[in-house]
Amino acid sequence: MRTELVSEPGDATRPNEDFAAVGLPASGQGGCVVVLDGVTPPRDGTGCLHSVPWFTARLGGALTELTVSRPDLTLTDVLSRAIRRTADAHVATCDLSHPRTPQATVVLARWTPDTVDHLVLSDSALLVQSPDGTVTPVLDDRLARIPRAWLAADALCDVKARNKEGGFFTAAADPAVAARAVTGALPRHEVRALAAVTDGAARWVEKFREGDWTALFDVVRKEGARSLVDRIRGLEAADREERAFLGRSKTHDDATVAYVEL
Repeated sequence: MRTELVSEPGDATRPNEDFAAVGLPASGQGGCVVVLDGVTPPRDGTGCLHSVPWFTARLGGALTELTVSRPDLTLTDVLSRAIRRTADAHVATCDLSHPRTPQATVVLARWTPDTVDHLVLSDSALLVQSPDGTVTPVLDDRLARIPRAWLAADALCDVKARNKEGGFFTAAADPAVAARAVTGALPRHEVRALAAVTDGAARWVEKFREGDWTALFDVVRKEGARSLVDRIRGLEAADREERAFLGRSKTHDDATVAYVEL
């Protein structure tokens, strides 16, 4: 088995808000990959005493532990329990009803000798490669379907769309959001490799149009996750002033890539 993780902050002066982990249980039977992209808070606060990196570390740690230690739970149940555990850790000190309480996108995949289960919530992506080389993206595209006018004003987007019916969903403080995730399962023999990417790494496809998901997967498989992040940083730097590629609210974003070859 080959595994590779690369996670780089978009700004060296700010902490990385992403989280990534590969869990391999002591039994040697199966494993998991976990990738989170923390939602950068607005300047007017979140109602929480804790940072987004604190939240993603707590939630990511809970997801990793539960995914490998509780094979009897579905990934939806794993996410629900991890959100509840994280919320319980700061409900006494923070306003978890605030619409921008610390939150994150989620990618989970778990494999056993027989199956590969997956879960995606919000705009991080999971890429699944079959033995014949076909790459299938698993995406939660609800954020992409939000009217652009809403996204132009972030506060308005919070009111109208975030964690609401008809909008998009992220893992924050409500365990019920787990039921909104995109989930599925495949026989183990139909999966050769997996790649999980946050939207900072998905920019190569979604913003800069350098290639499709198969091309991105091939860069990671052949050249390594570091090569993909380096390519994205070069594209971002070249477009720093012109911002010719629409939809980029900031020049650089945290970029995380997790690759697992089964």
